[in-house]
Amino acid sequence: MLGKPDGLDRLMQAVIALVGLFAIANGVFMLTDPLVWYGTLETVQTTGPANRHFIGDIGLAYIFSGVVLLFASANLALRWGAALIGVSWLAAHGAFHVYEVTTGICAPDVFWADAPGVLGPPVLVLLAVGVQMARQRISPVPLPKPLFLSIMRKVAGKSEPYLDDLNRAGGFATEKFQHAMLLSGHRHHAPAALLHMARLGSTRAEDCGPCVEIVRQFALADGLDSDRIQNALIGQPECDEDALAYDFGTAVSSGDVAVAAELGERIEALYGRKVRTELALGAASGRLFPAIKRGLGYASACAIPRAA
Repeated sequence: MLGKPDGLDRLMQAVIALVGLFAIANGVFMLTDPLVWYGTLETVQTTGPANRHFIGDIGLAYIFSGVVLLFASANLALRWGAALIGVSWLAAHGAFHVYEVTTGICAPDVFWADAPGVLGPPVLVLLAVGVQMARQRISPVPLPKPLFLSIMRKVAGKSEPYLDDLNRAGGFATEKFQHAMLLSGHRHHAPAALLHMARLGSTRAEDCGPCVEIVRQFALADGLDSDRIQNALIGQPECDEDALAYDFGTAVSSGDVAVAAELGERIEALYGRKVRTELALGAASGRLFPAIKRGLGYASACAIPRAA
């Protein structure tokens, strides 16, 4: 569950944005005044005489990298793949400098003088993306299909047998499914408990025990107490807030139009239209995964999971 960006999310975004701005500024300098740029960097002068054309070419590469990094920094959770593309030139440039010093082409003192400006930016970007990956604050899109399926099998075990069918379906079915997963957990304005209760109610109404367990695991990972989750599942929610969201999810999934409308109006009155929208998306997604299983012949009866 990505949720609303927190302080560390914003810091990682800022790191990548600053690297992007650095790359753009350096590229513009190289492109607009290549000889002055050459004259300001003593280490560059050790590589040979200035060449306006080559300096401009490299400047364009820096500008492109910087623009892509700025694009990625605006929403790192969804655009981390763009961040890796944007940093690819900077990382390759840094790797080439390492190659030069290890093979004796470049003197160590020149390498270390260049290192902050050459190796620092790509290391910062890769570190920022790595931190977000470790915190599970990135989208499953655009994970490569084999890696995505491997992670899903570890998380879901044998409860999602249709993953093999997706893998064999062709036409980038797995990659498209990644987007559906991302939408199912969308949360920006809604409190975490509300969204999880709506998803639990929706999934429980679909009578799919393994699906309920997966949703429960996501709720636990997002900080909800196991007893609070279990009480909602057995029809004894701990508070009015839990009951409202859980019953809303149940009504949406079961097709009870009147109850869904009534509870939706109450949610909107208490929390606003944006929260109602997010809960509606979460509740609607509760129907997707059981429906896929039923369609492929993998339906299973529901068994309310016990609290861990």
